[in-house]
Amino acid sequence: MKANEMEKIREMNEAELEKRLKDLKEELFNLRFQHAINQLDNPMRLKAVKKEIAIIKTVVRENQLKNGAGA
Repeated sequence: MKANEMEKIREMNEAELEKRLKDLKEELFNLRFQHAINQLDNPMRLKAVKKEIAIIKTVVRENQLKNGAGA
């Protein structure tokens, strides 16, 4: 992921991050289903979606720690 894309993710508010995370999880489910029935066109998309989910979860956690809500 490019640095400018990371900055866009870091600038999102909590609601936008949660919506994006929900959309990515839904996409991952659909990709896994396509993979199971051998209809997946781009298997590297699985890896990319998992990575983006991890990045968003990391940013959410950073925001929690920054706001003092972590522990």
